[in-house]
Amino acid sequence: MRVVVCGEALIDLMPAPGSASPQAGGATSWLARCGGGPFNTAVALARLGRVTSFLGRFGDDGFATQLRDCLNGSGVDLSLAVASSQPTSLAVASVLADGQAAYTFHLRDTANFGWQGGDFPVLDSGDWLHFGSLASVVDPGWRALLDWLPSCACALSYDVNARPGVLPHPGEYWRRVEPFLAIVGASGGIVRASDEDLAFLARRVGDTGFDPATMATEWAATYGISLVVVTLGNHGAAAFTRQGCVGQVGGFPVTVVDTVAAGDTFTAGFLASWLDTRFD
Repeated sequence: MRVVVCGEALIDLMPAPGSASPQAGGATSWLARCGGGPFNTAVALARLGRVTSFLGRFGDDGFATQLRDCLNGSGVDLSLAVASSQPTSLAVASVLADGQAAYTFHLRDTANFGWQGGDFPVLDSGDWLHFGSLASVVDPGWRALLDWLPSCACALSYDVNARPGVLPHPGEYWRRVEPFLAIVGASGGIVRASDEDLAFLARRVGDTGFDPATMATEWAATYGISLVVVTLGNHGAAAFTRQGCVGQVGGFPVTVVDTVAAGDTFTAGFLASWLDTRFD
Protein backbone atom coordinates (compact mmCIF):
# COMPACT_ATOMS: atom_id res chain seq x y z
CA MET A 1 0.00 0.00 0.00
CA ARG A 2 1.32 3.41 -0.99
CA VAL A 3 1.28 6.15 1.66
CA VAL A 4 0.61 9.62 0.25
CA VAL A 5 1.67 12.33 2.70
CA CYS A 6 0.04 15.71 2.08
CA GLY A 7 1.17 18.97 3.62
CA GLU A 8 4.00 21.41 4.00
CA ALA A 9 7.70 21.13 3.28
CA LEU A 10 9.54 24.13 4.67
CA ILE A 11 12.92 25.27 5.96
CA ASP A 12 13.73 25.34 9.67
CA LEU A 13 16.29 28.07 10.35
CA MET A 14 18.18 27.10 13.50
CA PRO A 15 21.13 28.82 15.18
CA ALA A 16 24.39 27.10 14.31
CA PRO A 17 26.27 25.70 17.31
CA GLY A 18 28.45 28.34 18.92
CA SER A 19 26.87 31.24 17.02
CA ALA A 20 24.82 32.82 19.81
CA SER A 21 27.04 35.92 19.88
CA PRO A 22 27.19 38.13 16.78
CA GLN A 23 30.37 37.93 14.76
CA ALA A 24 32.11 40.83 13.06
CA GLY A 25 29.55 43.01 11.32
CA GLY A 26 26.77 41.80 13.61
CA ALA A 27 26.27 38.49 11.76
CA THR A 28 25.30 35.14 13.25
CA SER A 29 25.32 31.72 11.59
CA TRP A 30 22.15 29.72 10.95
CA LEU A 31 21.52 26.20 9.72
CA ALA A 32 18.85 25.81 7.03
CA ARG A 33 17.35 22.40 7.79
CA CYS A 34 14.62 20.69 5.81
CA GLY A 35 11.43 20.39 7.81
CA GLY A 36 7.68 20.63 8.12
CA GLY A 37 5.59 17.99 9.90
CA PRO A 38 4.36 16.15 6.77
CA PHE A 39 7.81 16.40 5.17
CA ASN A 40 9.42 14.78 8.22
CA THR A 41 6.80 12.04 8.33
CA ALA A 42 7.25 11.26 4.63
CA VAL A 43 11.02 10.99 4.98
CA ALA A 44 10.74 8.72 8.02
CA LEU A 45 8.14 6.47 6.33
CA ALA A 46 10.33 6.02 3.27
CA ARG A 47 13.39 5.26 5.40
CA LEU A 48 11.30 2.64 7.21
CA GLY A 49 10.67 0.94 3.87
CA ARG A 50 7.15 2.17 3.06
CA VAL A 51 6.29 3.17 -0.50
CA THR A 52 5.76 6.89 0.07
CA SER A 53 4.70 9.80 -2.15
CA PHE A 54 4.78 13.42 -1.06
CA LEU A 55 1.90 15.65 -2.08
CA GLY A 56 3.11 19.18 -1.46
CA ARG A 57 3.67 22.49 -3.18
CA PHE A 58 7.23 23.64 -3.90
CA GLY A 59 8.50 27.08 -4.84
CA ASP A 60 11.18 27.88 -7.38
CA ASP A 61 13.95 29.03 -5.04
CA GLY A 62 17.08 27.35 -3.71
CA PHE A 63 15.33 26.14 -0.58
CA ALA A 64 12.77 24.29 -2.70
CA THR A 65 15.61 22.52 -4.51
CA GLN A 66 17.09 21.55 -1.16
CA LEU A 67 13.75 20.11 0.00
CA ARG A 68 13.21 18.14 -3.20
CA ASP A 69 16.76 16.75 -3.08
CA CYS A 70 16.28 15.59 0.51
CA LEU A 71 13.02 13.82 -0.32
CA ASN A 72 14.53 12.20 -3.40
CA GLY A 73 17.55 11.11 -1.40
CA SER A 74 15.31 9.42 1.15
CA GLY A 75 13.38 7.51 -1.51
CA VAL A 76 10.19 9.60 -1.43
CA ASP A 77 8.31 9.77 -4.75
CA LEU A 78 7.64 13.33 -5.96
CA SER A 79 5.37 12.60 -8.92
CA LEU A 80 2.41 14.18 -7.08
CA ALA A 81 4.31 17.35 -6.10
CA VAL A 82 3.03 20.71 -7.36
CA ALA A 83 5.32 23.42 -8.75
CA SER A 84 4.74 27.03 -7.71
CA SER A 85 6.42 30.36 -8.37
CA GLN A 86 6.01 31.37 -4.72
CA PRO A 87 8.89 31.27 -2.21
CA THR A 88 9.51 28.54 0.34
CA SER A 89 8.00 28.88 3.80
CA LEU A 90 10.37 29.47 6.73
CA ALA A 91 10.21 28.49 10.38
CA VAL A 92 12.76 30.25 12.60
CA ALA A 93 13.45 27.86 15.47
CA SER A 94 14.82 28.47 18.93
CA VAL A 95 15.76 25.49 21.09
CA LEU A 96 14.90 26.09 24.75
CA ALA A 97 16.85 24.85 27.76
CA ASP A 98 14.77 21.64 28.05
CA GLY A 99 15.28 20.76 24.38
CA GLN A 100 11.80 21.90 23.31
CA ALA A 101 11.65 23.99 20.16
CA ALA A 102 9.83 27.30 19.77
CA TYR A 103 9.02 28.62 16.28
CA THR A 104 8.33 31.87 14.52
CA PHE A 105 6.74 31.18 11.13
CA HIS A 106 7.01 33.16 7.89
CA LEU A 107 4.18 31.71 5.79
CA ARG A 108 2.31 34.53 4.05
CA ASP A 109 2.12 34.08 0.25
CA THR A 110 4.48 31.10 0.32
CA ALA A 111 4.27 27.98 -1.82
CA ASN A 112 3.05 25.49 0.79
CA PHE A 113 -0.35 27.01 1.41
CA GLY A 114 -1.62 28.15 -1.98
CA TRP A 115 -3.55 24.95 -2.74
CA GLN A 116 -6.06 25.04 -5.57
CA GLY A 117 -8.56 22.39 -6.59
CA GLY A 118 -6.56 21.27 -9.62
CA ASP A 119 -3.51 20.52 -7.49
CA PHE A 120 -4.95 17.33 -6.03
CA PRO A 121 -4.74 13.82 -7.54
CA VAL A 122 -7.30 11.03 -7.61
CA LEU A 123 -6.57 8.53 -4.83
CA ASP A 124 -8.16 5.11 -4.50
CA SER A 125 -8.37 2.17 -2.12
CA GLY A 126 -4.78 1.20 -2.89
CA ASP A 127 -3.56 4.37 -1.17
CA TRP A 128 -3.34 5.59 2.39
CA LEU A 129 -3.51 9.38 2.75
CA HIS A 130 -1.82 11.02 5.71
CA PHE A 131 -2.26 14.79 6.08
CA GLY A 132 -2.36 17.57 8.62
CA SER A 133 -0.23 20.07 10.51
CA LEU A 134 -0.11 23.64 9.16
CA ALA A 135 -1.61 22.72 5.78
CA SER A 136 -4.94 22.05 7.49
CA VAL A 137 -5.25 25.50 9.10
CA VAL A 138 -3.27 28.10 7.11
CA ASP A 139 -5.04 30.37 4.61
CA PRO A 140 -5.89 30.10 1.83
CA GLY A 141 -5.13 26.47 1.07
CA TRP A 142 -6.81 24.70 3.98
CA ARG A 143 -10.22 25.28 2.39
CA ALA A 144 -9.14 23.58 -0.84
CA LEU A 145 -7.78 20.64 1.16
CA LEU A 146 -11.05 20.42 3.08
CA ASP A 147 -13.05 20.39 -0.17
CA TRP A 148 -10.88 17.68 -1.73
CA LEU A 149 -10.70 15.12 1.06
CA PRO A 150 -14.29 13.78 0.82
CA SER A 151 -13.57 12.71 -2.77
CA CYS A 152 -10.72 10.43 -1.69
CA ALA A 153 -11.63 6.75 -1.77
CA CYS A 154 -8.71 5.79 0.47
CA ALA A 155 -8.05 5.40 4.18
CA LEU A 156 -7.12 8.60 6.03
CA SER A 157 -4.95 9.63 8.94
CA TYR A 158 -4.68 13.16 10.31
CA ASP A 159 -1.97 14.73 12.47
CA VAL A 160 -3.39 17.75 14.31
CA ASN A 161 0.08 19.12 15.25
CA ALA A 162 -1.36 22.42 16.54
CA ARG A 163 0.84 25.51 16.17
CA PRO A 164 -0.54 28.36 18.33
CA GLY A 165 2.22 30.61 17.01
CA VAL A 166 0.46 30.55 13.63
CA LEU A 167 -3.15 30.74 14.80
CA PRO A 168 -3.14 31.72 18.48
CA HIS A 169 -6.88 31.70 19.25
CA PRO A 170 -8.03 28.18 20.28
CA GLY A 171 -11.58 28.82 19.11
CA GLU A 172 -10.52 29.69 15.57
CA TYR A 173 -8.05 26.82 15.51
CA TRP A 174 -10.81 24.42 16.58
CA ARG A 175 -13.13 25.80 13.89
CA ARG A 176 -10.62 24.68 11.29
CA VAL A 177 -9.64 21.37 12.92
CA GLU A 178 -13.13 20.02 13.63
CA PRO A 179 -14.26 19.53 9.99
CA PHE A 180 -11.17 17.40 9.36
CA LEU A 181 -12.00 15.25 12.39
CA ALA A 182 -15.46 14.68 10.93
CA ILE A 183 -14.06 13.70 7.51
CA VAL A 184 -11.52 11.31 9.01
CA GLY A 185 -14.21 9.84 11.26
CA ALA A 186 -16.55 9.29 8.32
CA SER A 187 -13.82 7.19 6.68
CA GLY A 188 -13.08 5.26 9.87
CA GLY A 189 -9.61 6.81 9.92
CA ILE A 190 -6.97 7.63 12.52
CA VAL A 191 -6.11 10.90 14.29
CA ARG A 192 -2.77 11.67 15.94
CA ALA A 193 -2.33 14.50 18.44
CA SER A 194 -0.18 15.38 21.42
CA ASP A 195 -1.47 16.07 24.91
CA GLU A 196 -0.37 19.68 24.33
CA ASP A 197 -2.49 19.87 21.14
CA LEU A 198 -5.54 18.67 23.05
CA ALA A 199 -4.98 21.05 25.96
CA PHE A 200 -4.65 24.01 23.59
CA LEU A 201 -7.81 23.16 21.66
CA ALA A 202 -9.69 22.62 24.93
CA ARG A 203 -8.38 25.96 26.31
CA ARG A 204 -6.82 24.07 29.21
CA VAL A 205 -3.11 24.86 28.74
CA GLY A 206 -1.43 24.81 32.13
CA ASP A 207 -4.40 23.13 33.82
CA THR A 208 -3.02 20.19 35.82
CA GLY A 209 -6.51 18.72 36.02
CA PHE A 210 -6.88 18.37 32.25
CA ASP A 211 -7.26 14.74 31.13
CA PRO A 212 -6.29 14.14 27.48
CA ALA A 213 -7.69 10.60 27.69
CA THR A 214 -11.22 11.90 28.18
CA MET A 215 -10.94 14.30 25.25
CA ALA A 216 -9.44 11.65 22.95
CA THR A 217 -12.21 9.19 23.82
CA GLU A 218 -14.84 11.87 23.17
CA TRP A 219 -13.33 12.59 19.75
CA ALA A 220 -13.50 8.90 18.83
CA ALA A 221 -17.12 8.63 19.99
CA THR A 222 -18.34 11.92 18.52
CA TYR A 223 -16.74 11.68 15.07
CA GLY A 224 -16.49 7.92 14.55
CA ILE A 225 -12.68 7.97 14.49
CA SER A 226 -11.39 4.41 14.70
CA LEU A 227 -8.31 5.33 16.73
CA VAL A 228 -7.02 8.50 18.38
CA VAL A 229 -3.31 8.20 19.13
CA VAL A 230 -1.99 10.66 21.71
CA THR A 231 1.65 11.31 22.54
CA LEU A 232 2.16 12.18 26.20
CA GLY A 233 5.62 13.69 26.34
CA ASN A 234 7.92 11.77 28.69
CA HIS A 235 4.96 9.56 29.67
CA GLY A 236 4.93 7.79 26.28
CA ALA A 237 1.83 7.40 24.13
CA ALA A 238 -1.66 5.92 24.29
CA ALA A 239 -4.39 4.93 21.82
CA PHE A 240 -8.11 5.48 22.32
CA THR A 241 -11.36 4.29 20.78
CA ARG A 242 -14.88 5.25 21.78
CA GLN A 243 -14.57 2.64 24.55
CA GLY A 244 -11.55 4.40 26.06
CA CYS A 245 -7.85 3.52 26.20
CA VAL A 246 -6.97 0.38 24.23
CA GLY A 247 -3.21 0.52 24.58
CA GLN A 248 -0.45 2.52 26.23
CA VAL A 249 3.34 2.46 26.23
CA GLY A 250 5.48 4.34 28.70
CA GLY A 251 8.32 6.70 27.96
CA PHE A 252 11.95 5.89 28.66
CA PRO A 253 14.82 8.21 29.57
CA VAL A 254 17.04 9.59 26.81
CA THR A 255 19.49 12.46 26.52
CA VAL A 256 17.55 15.17 24.69
CA VAL A 257 19.38 17.18 22.06
CA ASP A 258 16.21 18.81 20.75
CA THR A 259 12.66 17.69 20.05
CA VAL A 260 12.43 18.96 16.47
CA ALA A 261 10.50 16.41 14.35
CA ALA A 262 10.09 13.99 17.28
CA GLY A 263 6.29 13.86 16.95
CA ASP A 264 6.45 13.59 13.17
CA THR A 265 8.86 10.67 13.39
CA PHE A 266 6.67 8.97 16.00
CA THR A 267 3.74 9.29 13.60
CA ALA A 268 5.74 7.63 10.82
CA GLY A 269 6.79 4.79 13.08
CA PHE A 270 3.23 4.21 14.22
CA LEU A 271 1.82 4.29 10.67
CA ALA A 272 4.51 1.96 9.32
CA SER A 273 3.78 -0.56 12.07
CA TRP A 274 0.00 -0.20 11.69
CA LEU A 275 0.13 -0.78 7.95
CA ASP A 276 2.54 -3.69 8.27
CA THR A 277 0.18 -5.38 10.70
CA ARG A 278 -3.09 -4.81 8.86
CA PHE A 279 -2.42 -4.49 5.15
CA ASP A 280 0.82 -6.29 4.24
